Amino acid sequence: MKISKIVVLCAALCVLFGACAKKNTGEFTINKDKFIVGMEITYPPLEFYSEDGKTPQGFDVDMAKALARELGLNVEFVDAEFGGLFGGINAGKFDALISGVTITPERSEQFLFTKPYIGNAMTIVVLNDAPFQITKPEDIAGYRVSYQENTTAEIYASNIRKQGYEYQEFKYPSVMNCFEDLKFNRVDIIIVDSLVALEYLERDPGLYKIVYQGEADEYFGICLKKGNDVLAEKLNTAIDKIKASGELTDISLKYFNMDLVSVIK
Repeated sequence: MKISKIVVLCAALCVLFGACAKKNTGEFTINKDKFIVGMEITYPPLEFYSEDGKTPQGFDVDMAKALARELGLNVEFVDAEFGGLFGGINAGKFDALISGVTITPERSEQFLFTKPYIGNAMTIVVLNDAPFQITKPEDIAGYRVSYQENTTAEIYASNIRKQGYEYQEFKYPSVMNCFEDLKFNRVDIIIVDSLVALEYLERDPGLYKIVYQGEADEYFGICLKKGNDVLAEKLNTAIDKIKASGELTDISLKYFNMDLVSVIK
């Protein structure tokens, strides 16, 4: 009788705490049936919600779906603030971070990256009727400058400051906040990826303008946890396949109206 009660109690605890449940882990993913992707879904045209406010769409979204298909898995998206996504990778909350992540030496020391899949440049955006002139990065000195925190835009702005050009700093968790505050003259300047800048210029014709664009010297890659070499190899193979078939170029044309894929060899 005592033994039966103990068995029942252990079974109840197993259900409560999941101690007896087997994790549905795969060979190279958290779940053997899914490719779980972390992204900040407020970064058009790379990732954003459709009009229903629930369905993710954008270049990275369509690419992730294509890659999941090549892996033979279903795709699942986890939406989080950009700064928290990197911690999520190491915490095992998702398999990959696909969210316009620029490959940098600092990030490469902490994370594993696939080969680059698209190129990008840094731009400076102002209102179309701005009463001042910006022709080079140093000209931002003295103005109210905004950018999304924890991005290469923040690094870019910081490097300008290190050169002795001071400005009033406005950091935001989302790039949407930058454009909203520029629209209402709460800031003067936005530093942002060229791909995102073009999207906002298209959304509000005549409202914003790009006054400076740097060299296309940044490249986006898929960010993985260090040590997950098997997944990195499979993703690299999948990237090559959808690039060779023209599918990745089609996705680029769909969201950027230009081929930003073929320039990367």
